[in-house]
Amino acid sequence: MTPTGPATGTPYVRLRDWFRAHPLAFDATVAAGALVCMVAGSFTDPHGSPDGPTFGDHTPDTLSVLVMVAGAAALVLRRRHPLRVLCFTVAISLFELVDDTRPAPIAMSAVVALYTVASRTDRPTTWRVGLVTMAVLTAAAMTFGPTNWYAQENLGVFAWTGMAAAAGDAVRSRRAFVDAIRERAERAERTREEEAGRRVAEERLRIARDLHDVVAHHIALVNVQAGVAAHVMDKRPDQAKEALAHVREASRSALDELRATVGLLRQSGDPEAPTEPAPGLAVLDGLLDSFRKAGLPVVLARTDGDRPLPATVDLAAYRIVQEALTNVRKHAGPDAEAEVSVVRVGRTVEITVLDNGTPPSAPAPAPTGGHGLLGMRERVGALGGTLTAAPRYGGGFRVQAILPVTSRTGEDT
Repeated sequence: MTPTGPATGTPYVRLRDWFRAHPLAFDATVAAGALVCMVAGSFTDPHGSPDGPTFGDHTPDTLSVLVMVAGAAALVLRRRHPLRVLCFTVAISLFELVDDTRPAPIAMSAVVALYTVASRTDRPTTWRVGLVTMAVLTAAAMTFGPTNWYAQENLGVFAWTGMAAAAGDAVRSRRAFVDAIRERAERAERTREEEAGRRVAEERLRIARDLHDVVAHHIALVNVQAGVAAHVMDKRPDQAKEALAHVREASRSALDELRATVGLLRQSGDPEAPTEPAPGLAVLDGLLDSFRKAGLPVVLARTDGDRPLPATVDLAAYRIVQEALTNVRKHAGPDAEAEVSVVRVGRTVEITVLDNGTPPSAPAPAPTGGHGLLGMRERVGALGGTLTAAPRYGGGFRVQAILPVTSRTGEDT
């Protein structure tokens, strides 16, 4: 089986591709063809006999041949200088019509030049130049031609120049249409690639936030309980054993959540895809119990009636509480206490986490760095909500998130 393609296709395809790669050679071929047609036409007498045109009854003189060669040679430069070539060919056509009693068909070169101008300029220019060319050549043929003004040769000049302008404009319109389709397809492809890249970046950020929340929360609890176990190991082994049990429980929970989060990176056909539901406010009590076991007193106040939230909003609310309490446990001091409130107000839900941590010796600005607060702001911003995180007057810290009940993904309750 013979392969086909640009280099191994039909001779026509190979010739077409070669001419596209060498436009000057194509223009030279067109010029040679126009010269052959003009010379052949100069030997024809349309009124040679009563039966019709005759060939060979008229022989062009040397000046006519030179004019025809000049007109054809100018067509080689028709793409580089279309208007100049048109003006030149019209000028020598007028010279031949005025000077010779049996003019050679030099107007053929002007017709080709007019087609080139129409195919490479805008429509208003095409019709202005086309009308002027038609009027000038037709008027000259009617006035100085060897036949009556209404002869078919004169009308032929008018028709050929008009068709050249119309054909060139049609080619230009089709070329613009094809270019617009190609540009639209390329823009659509770029848009698809950019959208795919944006979705990948958003998914990467989402997984990074989940991993940070899971690791920061559970590792903080493990660290606290391990410290307690080390402190009371010798004097109170029962309490140390209980602390180690909490370490094991926290580490098991961390592994389960990490397995579920990393499982999202699996391909659709991979085995053992995670089937556990994402955490939400329905398991908020279990989250608070884990902090209480780590030594952080937490009080919960809920006025949302345990009404279900959209999945994305529910997960964001859970993660905000988890991260805020983790920050309290790490930064608020050993005697800190926390309060968590979940309030449903209209089409929003408000999540507030307060603590009464040890007041700093000097006023400190609200922290803006760190992945914890950054992750919370990204979660809330992705849902179209607002987040405020700032120190409280007299000590402690306050984190409040206001989340719309209707998420941007179109979920609603």
